[in-house]
Amino acid sequence: MDAAALRRAYEEVLVEVDTGGFGPPPDGELSAEQIVAHLAANDELMSEATEAVLVGSPFAYYDLETIHRPQLDALVSECGGLDGLAVLLRATSQKLCALADRLGPAAETPVDTVLREGFDLDVDESLPWGRALDLHTRVHLPMHLAQLRALRRQPHLA
Repeated sequence: MDAAALRRAYEEVLVEVDTGGFGPPPDGELSAEQIVAHLAANDELMSEATEAVLVGSPFAYYDLETIHRPQLDALVSECGGLDGLAVLLRATSQKLCALADRLGPAAETPVDTVLREGFDLDVDESLPWGRALDLHTRVHLPMHLAQLRALRRQPHLA
């Protein structure tokens, strides 16, 4: 598990979020606010899993974005929009990175993992937790970074 790479991936996302200027998403896609809410909520789940791994407790990790839209919208409302969500994402990502720094050999601990992000990522198996964090770093975060960039470059009419 490369915690430095995880930090860099978050830094890229947060620079994009701070830049702002996002347009509405295409029909059926997540808005910038929903993307950031999803990442923050996911960080909480990944932090719980990492904490469990660190203390030797069994844990299963499920990132099921598609069934969480009402919860994402509630989080967007609770945070007051993109600025508040950026503050939240900074806190959740820092916590996850700090926990990842502590993993060491525990990164090899198998965790039942379900990750589904369109066609880019479909995992439903036991993975070493460090591998799940690596997929988050190399696939999940860059995918959402690309979504944010697309919302700025090519805004869609509502």
